[in-house]
Order: sequence, then C-alpha cells, then structure tokens
Amino acid sequence: MSKLISMREAIADLVPDSASVALGLQMEQMIPFAAGHEIVRQKKRGLTLIGPISDILFDQMIAAGCADQVIAAWVGNVMMGSAYNFRRAVEQGRLKVINLSNFTVALALQAAAMGVPFLPTRTALGSDVARDNDFFAEVESPFEELNDGEAAIRLGGRGRPPLRGQPKLHAVRALTPDVAIVHLQRADREGNAHCWGNFGVMIEAVRAARRVIVVAEEIVDAEVIASDPNRTVIPGFLVNAVVECRYGAHPSPVQGYYKRDNASFRQYHEQTRSEADSEAWLQRWVHSVADRKAYMNQLGGCRVEELGVQQHAYAAQTDFGY
Repeated sequence: MSKLISMREAIADLVPDSASVALGLQMEQMIPFAAGHEIVRQKKRGLTLIGPISDILFDQMIAAGCADQVIAAWVGNVMMGSAYNFRRAVEQGRLKVINLSNFTVALALQAAAMGVPFLPTRTALGSDVARDNDFFAEVESPFEELNDGEAAIRLGGRGRPPLRGQPKLHAVRALTPDVAIVHLQRADREGNAHCWGNFGVMIEAVRAARRVIVVAEEIVDAEVIASDPNRTVIPGFLVNAVVECRYGAHPSPVQGYYKRDNASFRQYHEQTRSEADSEAWLQRWVHSVADRKAYMNQLGGCRVEELGVQQHAYAAQTDFGY
C-alpha cells in the first residue's frame, strides 16, 4: 500500500503539539531541514527535540517557538560555533536541556528499539554528564568480572579464575521518540528505503520511534529497492509516511546528490545574532516560501548547480545471483 503523501500532510498528521521528535540523526549529513521548516510553518508547539547533533535545524525551530525541551549531545552551528537562538532560550529559562553524549543518545534509542528499559555501559562514569541526569543510574553488574587476561579460562574447568568483584556501570534509560523523521537518498512508495553514507543513530531511532516519516530525494519503483536488499536499511513496515522532497536536506549534504552548502551556514550565523534578525531570517526562508521548491528557487539556480556532485564515486556492481 502506498504511503506517499505531501510534506504538509505528513507533518500535520504525524507530528502533534507536545510530541517528542527525533531529527538530525545522521550527524552532519541528511538533516531533514525541509521537514523542520514545515513544522515551523504549521506552528507546532511544546515539542521535545531529540538528536545527537542538529547543526542549525534545532536552532531554527527554537527560534520559531516550537520547542520546550531538547535531548541532545550538542546544539549549534558545526561550522561557525554557537547557535544564538538556542543559547538565548537556555539563558532566559525558556528551554529545558537534557545533556547526553552521542554514544548515550545511541544507547538510549537502542534500548527503546530492543524493548528494554535501559542498557548498561561504562561510559560517562566519573563525568558531569551523568550528574543530576534522569537518563543515568549507577548500577552494579549482576555478574562478577574476570581479571585481565583470565576471560579465556573456562569457568567449568579445573578451577575458577580469580575475580574482581561486581563492577559499577551506568544504566542508560530507554528513549522512545513519538516521531522519527529521516532524510535519505531514495525510497519506494511503501517506505522501503535505501541509504548510504553515515547512518549516525538513524537506524536505532527508526526502530525506537512510535511513528516514522521517511523523506527521500527521489521515489523509485519497488524493483529498484529490491535489487539491492543490503542497502535497504529501513523496511517499509516501520514507516508511516513517505515524502518525496528533492533538496530536502539543504544546506546539509546528501551523499551522491549534493554537497554541504557552507555559505548557508556562514550566512545563518551572521544573520541570526539577535531575535529580530532571527525572525527576519525565518520570514525569508521559511514563512514566505510555500514549500521546498519555492525555497530552492529563492536560493537560485546557480547556487543549486554548484552544490551538485562534482566527482562521482560509484560502488562496484554487485551480483546477487547464484
């Protein structure tokens, strides 16, 4: 059954006010800016934004008043540094921030994907990341730990190896987003999707989330997806909606389609220093354009052409026959 709908319909139907929304899951590439801008246009409120890093998308949604809380490892402008709207919102007490590391974001989502309440880890022990943080609890392992070099000795042998006791661990609480929005290269109408490049925590988030929106650069026939099953990292049965949106990740890159638009990140940094400046930026690039096509028309044909792939690097052909 086709799940192909417009971006406007997907956001209206699947992203309610007060939802927790996972975005920017593939680190610095394939950030779903078009989806985030549609959330801004629809004036969604009270959202919790979840992600490892978001580059400037979280900052834009915070400037628009969409978010009350952020669960992330870092929020800012990767290329330029500080994100002014995020910083203002935190300093003014308008935004709650739960600080995780990239790894513990992954663990929290993976725990939810597995259907368990937490996953154990040694990470963040002794650091301030876990201090007064509801996502961490210090626990003891239920198993005694072998001494270094003794793990290969079988416990059923002639004698038990010496033990170190029960090690301290962190339990990282499961994190279940209401919605995960991912941008990738191509999908079919049922939501089976190909992706290549850096996955980040996309797969964990898709499996953990209650609802999933797949945004693809292009929609292809099911036969294209079936021809390379190992690249089908998102199965259609996990997907609630599929949206075709060319350049939907701009200004972040999509491998094989377009590169990162460094000029956009510099301009955003320069044009959002004050609240008034940020409002003007949102008016120009979000509110005054009806959709992504209008956004790219405003960006300009020459700029778009410059972002295209300059040097192709194709994978070797794969034969799935016998």
